[in-house]
Amino acid sequence: METITGTAAGVPFTALPPAGAVDGPAPLIVTWHMLDAPRTDAAFAAALPMTGVPAWRVHLGMPMCGARMVDGRVDAVIELAREDALMAFLAPFTHQAAAEFPAALTAVRDQLPVDDEPVSVLGASLGGAVALQVLTAGEIPIKAVALVNPAVRIRSAVRLLDDLAGQAYRWTAESHKAADELDFVARAGDLTAQPPLLLVSGERDHPDLRTDAAALVDALRERYAHPDEVELVTVADLAHPLADEPGLEPAPQLPTARAVDEVVTRWFRRQLAS
Repeated sequence: METITGTAAGVPFTALPPAGAVDGPAPLIVTWHMLDAPRTDAAFAAALPMTGVPAWRVHLGMPMCGARMVDGRVDAVIELAREDALMAFLAPFTHQAAAEFPAALTAVRDQLPVDDEPVSVLGASLGGAVALQVLTAGEIPIKAVALVNPAVRIRSAVRLLDDLAGQAYRWTAESHKAADELDFVARAGDLTAQPPLLLVSGERDHPDLRTDAAALVDALRERYAHPDEVELVTVADLAHPLADEPGLEPAPQLPTARAVDEVVTRWFRRQLAS
């Protein structure tokens, strides 16, 4: 399978072409990887290649990840997380990745033979928060959304970093406001476009993230005109990561990642056919 790497408006990407013969421009799926393994666009493309989907899959690199790592190491990211897990790390990474998307999308469309129809998106872990931020912004028409072990309430992700910081997070009025902006259960009413949404939750993911995932699905189903377009799938034995550490380079697909890949492949094939 041919792999194309490049940059789009300064954002590094790994792109995989559509499966099978394609006559003319093909649909586009854009993804944002997690900051656990796999933590680069290239590694994420190997973990969730979605080879059976008749669409371009363009995996964007998150800030300070992959080609944008400082000195090719994750040390700088870890230092930011220790400095202030929310205000120096989780929130700015999410907002930057979402803010970069419109220009990156335009550049991708200039570089690859993709159609100009609404784009589909997929986000995993913090990349899931990016996908939801893009969706709530409403700037880019979205055809379908898939989330894998997503951080749908950033407060839960902050708690998961307490061990890294060596102490409980010290909340301020400013950080509470930032967390409110990235609480997509509370903001479910802002997802006014109501595209079909799939949430894949690992059976062994962090309990708080699983609780948040179910809460988001319930909140969206209450608001969607067609509640059955919001789906929740639990993958057996799946913990939070989709790859083994260090998760920087493409690696053989784990059985749990293969199970996720099969779920999202079937789902995107169905959405693109509708």
